[in-house]
Amino acid sequence: MSLSSRTLAPPRALRRDGGFTLVELLVVLAILGMIVALVTPQVLKYLGRAKTETARIEIQTLGNALDLFRLDMQRYPTQEEGLEALVAAPPGADQWSGPYLKQNKVPLDPWGRPYRYRMPGEHGEYDLYSLGPDGSSGGEKQEITSW
Repeated sequence: MSLSSRTLAPPRALRRDGGFTLVELLVVLAILGMIVALVTPQVLKYLGRAKTETARIEIQTLGNALDLFRLDMQRYPTQEEGLEALVAAPPGADQWSGPYLKQNKVPLDPWGRPYRYRMPGEHGEYDLYSLGPDGSSGGEKQEITSW
């Protein structure tokens, strides 16, 4: 090896390998952690509101389907028939011209539980409601209702 080839290579102390130091990575992780800590509560609050609004809209849609059922049958579904009468003809329902729901099945509320239907209703001809996020009647969170 000649002397000139040795002098052209940079000394090992001056050469910087591509990569990040541990301190740089920790700073980036700390910044990301602060961003997540600030944004997460707002996102969770928004998601909670979105589910409640979805339940209200679905209750309104189910109410419209119940009204269409009533136009054909001259009555609302009985308690025993329930909301299933909107997608499958109850026994002896000659004037039924459903299904009255576009998706051909009764949807679950945004929390994965069935909507509650009560006939006759305590607040109107029928009561249609979801138990809300906590899944219990009169619980910590408010029920979403048709009345």
